[in-house]
Amino acid sequence: AFPGSGVLERLDAGEVVIGDGGFVFALEKRGYVKAGPWTPEAAAEHPEAVRQLHREFLRAGANVMQTFTFYASDDKLENRGNKLSFTGAQINEAACDLAREVANEGDALVAGGVSQTPSYLSCKSETDVKAIFKKQLDVFVKKNVDFLIAEYFEHVEEAVWAVEVLKQTGKPVAACLCVGPEGDMHGVSPGECAVRLVKAGAQIVGVNCHFDPMTCVEAVKMMKEGVEKAGLKAHYMVQPLAYHTPDCSCQGFIDLPEFPFGLEPRILTRWDMHKYAREAYNVGIRFIGGCCGFEPYHIRAVAEELAPERGFLPAASEKHGNWGAGLEMHTKPWVRARARRDYWENLRPASGRPQCASMSVPDGWGVTKGHADLMQQTEATTQDQLKQLFDRSKSH
Repeated sequence: AFPGSGVLERLDAGEVVIGDGGFVFALEKRGYVKAGPWTPEAAAEHPEAVRQLHREFLRAGANVMQTFTFYASDDKLENRGNKLSFTGAQINEAACDLAREVANEGDALVAGGVSQTPSYLSCKSETDVKAIFKKQLDVFVKKNVDFLIAEYFEHVEEAVWAVEVLKQTGKPVAACLCVGPEGDMHGVSPGECAVRLVKAGAQIVGVNCHFDPMTCVEAVKMMKEGVEKAGLKAHYMVQPLAYHTPDCSCQGFIDLPEFPFGLEPRILTRWDMHKYAREAYNVGIRFIGGCCGFEPYHIRAVAEELAPERGFLPAASEKHGNWGAGLEMHTKPWVRARARRDYWENLRPASGRPQCASMSVPDGWGVTKGHADLMQQTEATTQDQLKQLFDRSKSH
């Protein structure tokens, strides 16, 4: 990209833009994020950890550094007894500074992100929900991020509200729903969702999280068809999970009994990521990244698969031979024999787990916005509330 070119200029020129990976999951595994609230106070508490992860994704080929601001709205930071010593503004400001510092070390853009709010689930008004986005947005404007992403929205209505707020800045706006081919939690199809988002002012639309790469690509393909059928124009993005989710229903991986601490058997290999990157490219998606479960080596695989289109390999490929070529140097002859593309491309990895079930039975309780179970609270969940949930789980 020529210096100073923004995300829309790059996409308009037909360039591939590679996103980074899922910071909350990666940092939870490293000991800096608490699973449950999934809030990003590490940006202020442990900036060195966040900075290092940005650097690894940049080295792996990402040219978007997304601010580590997932769920950094005040209503989420104060939800269910989650007491923090930092305000949302402090966390968001620190996250912007870290993303910019690392983006400047390479040819990368900074994206400020807002996500769905507990207030929406609790049926607060459009005015209340928009005020929460506006508060986060003030920091992004002050820190002059390159573009904005509304991501991780289960309901297109709330995503439209977010886009309407974000577009007031005049910065490019991308909007991602965490939905699969079945559409949003109220059954609005991916195509219709995308049309609404484009009409609200999003220039880039797509999906992130909740489903595996191929499912997400399928959903974005449906979005693209809907937008084109409506005679509208947009760019498309996809940032899926790094987990196989063939057994998921419309709520995605949150319903899986393994969520969030037993998902490792489902992780995609780097070779699975080659297939994903090619499939996404072939359906016309040009902003290709990752969400929960993605580690830097997964993004490197995306960058390696698309190296012919991009014209270069990422820095991290210095330590990675094409299709396992580095194994030519291995001491054992049977491992040297694996230094070839057809071996890795055709491998069907075993789970290695005795008595492992091939599929899970998702929990899907079938509740969404407005249901009593989803009313959010500031105080900690009580033992009595937990007991009711445990009892319900047993009956499922």
